[in-house]
Amino acid sequence: MSTAIPIQGQPRGYLIPIGGAEAKRKDPVILKRFVKLCGGEDARILVIPTASLLDETGPMYLELFEDMGAKAMCIPIEERDQCYGEDILSVMEKATGIFITGGNQLRLSTILGGTPVARAIRRLNANGVHMAGTSAGAAIISEHMIAGGRGGASPRESGVVLAPGLGLTNLIIIDQHFNKRGRLGRLLAALSFNPFVCGLGIDENTAAFIAPDGCMEVVGHGTVMVIDPADLRLSSMSYVRKAEAVSLVGLKLHVLASGSYFNLETREATLDKGALQGAR
Repeated sequence: MSTAIPIQGQPRGYLIPIGGAEAKRKDPVILKRFVKLCGGEDARILVIPTASLLDETGPMYLELFEDMGAKAMCIPIEERDQCYGEDILSVMEKATGIFITGGNQLRLSTILGGTPVARAIRRLNANGVHMAGTSAGAAIISEHMIAGGRGGASPRESGVVLAPGLGLTNLIIIDQHFNKRGRLGRLLAALSFNPFVCGLGIDENTAAFIAPDGCMEVVGHGTVMVIDPADLRLSSMSYVRKAEAVSLVGLKLHVLASGSYFNLETREATLDKGALQGAR
């Protein structure tokens, strides 16, 4: 899946995958930064709580964003049929930012995937609307989505379940609640299938703010583990037996805390954004 083509001269919107459990009341640095990016008091943030089965999820985020000075809207899509409604699509056109909540990412992909709502999200982001997602909402941002898999530090055959995501980027694959739930092994297993992309393992209360030029800044209280498979030379994934451990030789790994940067185009990591931009 290719990312949507932007209007000529119009930069894409930011992509902001959040590792889940972001601070909402006490020091909500990630949400505040998202609101500021979307226009501050002029921000119009669309909340999509489809991944969650809790009725209070959408209203909770509406209240949070409105308390931060933004205007907020919610479209509680629960069935695929709703994704074809002109009323929902017209509401989406007014957004300067889209926020997809956490929950079950397969619920997200089976309800939204391939619908006019999914296509509108892709088009709006291509034309400058910023897109953030937490937990399941983060996982679905990329072309390939991790839908499930084994916990633990070791990659294993059959250790990850993949499904199509929204395809807002084809440069990364994302796993969330990363250290809390011990998901290194399943992210490595996912990368063994597609060594083109970088793996982002995002901790809770941590986000990757990915600019239109591919420069990513880490924000929050944990880390983003970046696994770069560009130099992967050997992999045993194609011949190990079911559930056996997998060997991967030549991976590069960066552990990036708040204020660190990574360029998804050049695969360079740094603590100095100016140096990263100067290298391009």
